[in-house]
Amino acid sequence: MSLLMLDADSFQSGIREKQVTLVEFGAKWCPPCKVLLPHLEAMSTEEGERARLAQVDCDESPQLAAEFGIMSLPTVIIFHNGEPVEKLVGLRPKSVYQTALGRYIQ
Repeated sequence: MSLLMLDADSFQSGIREKQVTLVEFGAKWCPPCKVLLPHLEAMSTEEGERARLAQVDCDESPQLAAEFGIMSLPTVIIFHNGEPVEKLVGLRPKSVYQTALGRYIQ
């Protein structure tokens, strides 16, 4: 399962209102983002329907990056019931993302 690509037009519909969504804010040119993507794709397969994993290209959607205060790449924001609840800045081990996501999965 691959990550859902979101932009300004699809962002609100891409965030699950009643569940958990993890969104990676990154860019194609960003080396740490390239390292993170395979881990998030694996997590997407592991989580199945329990959580949605998505990404936003900050170069293509600068308004979303500004709206969520993205200052460093990659930044991962976890949304629960449509609201941002956790922000992880910089590249972290996969287990950190799994633990953070696990706090909100029912």
